[in-house]
Amino acid sequence: MMNFKQKYGKTALVAGASEGIDAAYATQLAEEGMDLVLIARRTEPLKQLAELLEKTYKIDVTCISCDLSNPTATEQITKALNGKEINLLVYNAALPYIGSFMQNSFENHADMAQVNMLSPLKMVHIFGEKMLANGKGTIILMASMAGFQGSGFLSMYAATKAFNRVLAESLWYELKSKGVDVMACCAGATATPNFIGSKPEYAGFFAPKVQAPEEVVKECLKKIGSQPSFISGTGNKIASFIMQKLIPRKMTINIMGDNTRKMYRL
Repeated sequence: MMNFKQKYGKTALVAGASEGIDAAYATQLAEEGMDLVLIARRTEPLKQLAELLEKTYKIDVTCISCDLSNPTATEQITKALNGKEINLLVYNAALPYIGSFMQNSFENHADMAQVNMLSPLKMVHIFGEKMLANGKGTIILMASMAGFQGSGFLSMYAATKAFNRVLAESLWYELKSKGVDVMACCAGATATPNFIGSKPEYAGFFAPKVQAPEEVVKECLKKIGSQPSFISGTGNKIASFIMQKLIPRKMTINIMGDNTRKMYRL
């Protein structure tokens, strides 16, 4: 893995950083010697992680408690940073919803759009502009296997993750020659607290293995600068190849919806 601090600069911002994939990013970037800005809604878990990382890796960690469903969240973050330069941005914060689109309220869908699309869009624009001016930096947007096709009972989540993947891939092309690396990391089922808390049932023998957050993050950080997007995990890569290349799209959408219905007893 490259030396991120040497290539991009000393400070990384991780949005949604108190547990799961976010905490894994924070830990691995701390191992690289990068100072951190950690953003999450819950204050206590954020502070506990920050204290652990500061003590273990002798780095500086800034915690910002912020609700990313607030349209002014990015402005709150930039104000709290008080001019601190961000050299590496990871956006993984996301609101999930499993169930019927029509049975969820429009207000909840709007909150998902804000957290999953509009907040990362604004942060990419603000911090990416400064990276571009400096001629170096990197942006990682977490996407999902759900976002490669229609995914019944995950409709809004899947749509927002498709947005992040396409945005990252497009910016990879625009910025690749200007010192700024952009990539979408497309994860499958990952053993985060949210995933475990959703209590999914066994998806079947042929379902890809659930990955640990650390596996996803380690693979992602190795890929930075080499490609616009990637799928983490061998099983997920195989499943994606089959569903995107070998079978009709209608069948792929049916498989995704049927699997989600089965896993969550819908």
